[in-house]
Amino acid sequence: MEFLSRTFRTAGAFAFRKTAFALLYTAGWKRKVVQANRALTHRESGVESRRFYRQVLQNLTRHAADIIFLFRDYKKLPQDTAGYPFREIYGGITYALAEGSAPVLQKMRQGGIFLTAHYGNYEAIGPWLCRLGIPLKASYIPLKPAWLNRLVENRMRAVDGKSYAVNAKTPREFLRLLDKHQLFCLLSDQDSRIPSAGKGTFLGQIVNVNPLPDFLHRHRPDAPLYICWMEEQPGRKLLHAEEIPVAPDAKVMDTFNRWLEKRIAENPALWYGWTHRRFYSCKPEI
Repeated sequence: MEFLSRTFRTAGAFAFRKTAFALLYTAGWKRKVVQANRALTHRESGVESRRFYRQVLQNLTRHAADIIFLFRDYKKLPQDTAGYPFREIYGGITYALAEGSAPVLQKMRQGGIFLTAHYGNYEAIGPWLCRLGIPLKASYIPLKPAWLNRLVENRMRAVDGKSYAVNAKTPREFLRLLDKHQLFCLLSDQDSRIPSAGKGTFLGQIVNVNPLPDFLHRHRPDAPLYICWMEEQPGRKLLHAEEIPVAPDAKVMDTFNRWLEKRIAENPALWYGWTHRRFYSCKPEI
């Protein structure tokens, strides 16, 4: 039965990916936003920009299909870091930990601040960390309507019957999570449009950044800072985990932006921030 289930889910993922890509590409979903962002940061020609837009959609629909049809695979991964590399029987996918990541992941079980981005299959990191016994609490903006938000939080963003999504709204709530030794997660690559937004640089442009990571680090300087991302290779998924050293006179978000720039340089079409108006606060015309 498990073999048949995996076969049907894989077929469904393939069909969804092809259909979703065709619909989004034909409709030109977010095309102007992606091309405007690339023109600002890379001075691409029209032909290059269109080719890049196609690559972004291909990656995005592939990961969306993975989340919809194959997400349960991440929720059954080994709980012990010694259990990796792990080869999934029916899918033939090998799940592994990047070199040096196992001791970092073990330390993350004690809580701290975890930053990541809309890069690659970022949603799959959540259940994987939870299976490793990490007390993840990921901050998400509630979806609308409310029934959809409940479905996503209680079904998709839940492992072993426990949701890892939180809707904390004030800095005090975030600090309480840290004090309880939870691993508080933020997606930190979007344009911050609140009055307290900080200033930074990203891809050669001045940007507004989320002030929360630096606020948390300033008030809980002993809380360790981590960055995770997932690398995908043919037949293999590799989880990277790093502890972030931040110099006394440096800003957390500056360190994060330099990390994300490196990931984007490695594979630009895996960063889905191209579909967001990332530079809007400083360049409303983009």
